[in-house]
Amino acid sequence: MERSELAPLIDHTVLGPETTPADVRRVLDEATEYGMNACIPPYAVEMAADYAPDVTLATVVGFPHGQHAPAAKRKEGVGAWQDGTDELDVVINVGRLQAGADEAVETALADLVAAVPIPVKVIIEAPLLTDAEKRRACEAAAAADAAMVKTATGFGGGGATVDDVALMSDFLPVKASGGIGSYDDAVAMLEAGAERIGASSGVEILEGAPE
Repeated sequence: MERSELAPLIDHTVLGPETTPADVRRVLDEATEYGMNACIPPYAVEMAADYAPDVTLATVVGFPHGQHAPAAKRKEGVGAWQDGTDELDVVINVGRLQAGADEAVETALADLVAAVPIPVKVIIEAPLLTDAEKRRACEAAAAADAAMVKTATGFGGGGATVDDVALMSDFLPVKASGGIGSYDDAVAMLEAGAERIGASSGVEILEGAPE
């Protein structure tokens, strides 16, 4: 896949706990130069929307553990939309899913989806789930009318795998995220069925792509 085709599929990401405004501006500059999207912390959305108005922005909700109260997630998501984000990546409550409270998980997701007029991607934190739990998480996301499902936060003990992407793509479009550091990694995820790549190594991925 050529660089120009791949770039719009990448959410160039900076979400670490030590992320500074300068880090966000660097990622936005790189996204602008290479034609990528950017995924940034919620506190930086308003600044980013002004700084790089042509970059498609995503931010996170309930990050990284997903255990915020549903009302808090809704408020966070609405605030991020009002600040100028174009997409939301929300973490499910893994503990509630594993406890069998699928309806509660779905209701919380649906509440957020209904509250904003922008795409919501649901991070299921696949490295922590069995295959059966991954399917249930994806079913909840689909029933909530989410736009995509996303493999992982990158902070939950693992990242994207081709097997997880293939499984998840049976339900919704997939954003593969977590541990994707090269062009070959990205292509493997796309070939498995991913439609978006989330990575802090967006520049490295694109530098490895044919022009």
